[in-house]
Amino acid sequence: MLTSNDTTPNFIDLPIKKLQKVLLQQANTSISQQHEQLIQLKQQWQHTIEIQRHAQVSLESIEAQQVEWLITLFNLLFADQNVILARGLHEPEYFPAEADKQQPARIEFAHGFFQSALHEISHWSIAGAHRRTLPDFGYWYAPDGRTEAQQHAFEKVEIKPQAIECLFSLMCGRRFNVSQDNLHANFDTSQSTFAVDVFAQTKHYIQHPETIPKDARTLLTALAYVCHDTLTES
Repeated sequence: MLTSNDTTPNFIDLPIKKLQKVLLQQANTSISQQHEQLIQLKQQWQHTIEIQRHAQVSLESIEAQQVEWLITLFNLLFADQNVILARGLHEPEYFPAEADKQQPARIEFAHGFFQSALHEISHWSIAGAHRRTLPDFGYWYAPDGRTEAQQHAFEKVEIKPQAIECLFSLMCGRRFNVSQDNLHANFDTSQSTFAVDVFAQTKHYIQHPETIPKDARTLLTALAYVCHDTLTES
């Protein structure tokens, strides 16, 4: 496979603290009902960052703790939407709610990875009411090894979700890398503008927070609050 070009933007340079400041100014109205629980989650997050800095436990253990933390946070914030975030044993998948079985919708992320959870949440936050009633939101998906046309279609629909994922990542103080998810392409990928497009969309969201989907904004506001100290110090 020919590699993509070397003009990948540096996502860490995005002014995430600008968005954090705006969201925190609105936090009293958007997360006030869960204030006490968020204080506890803030303390838990700070604890995981502290033990990570001092290498007191393995990275795998920290990842597992932070994953459980994210599941708790998501399920707290969206308890009224009949949806839960859950570890998946295999590849990520979205299962709509089943009223007849009294089962909520499930956002299953891949192999217990924190980043996969953020990615799947971003897709859920962008999906409209109708798509949330469909398995995997009704999206078409082709596995690794796509044709050039398939890859172009994939990248087109992934720009906004990955921009939202980028915001989630940066708000947690984590690095973000775009995923073209096509390692075995047999065509020239060097002309892809995907990374630049995701960067531009992320920057647009930061400059115009009102354009961020409502549920993504809710989670970002909570992250801005609970990760505030660790992000400021990073």
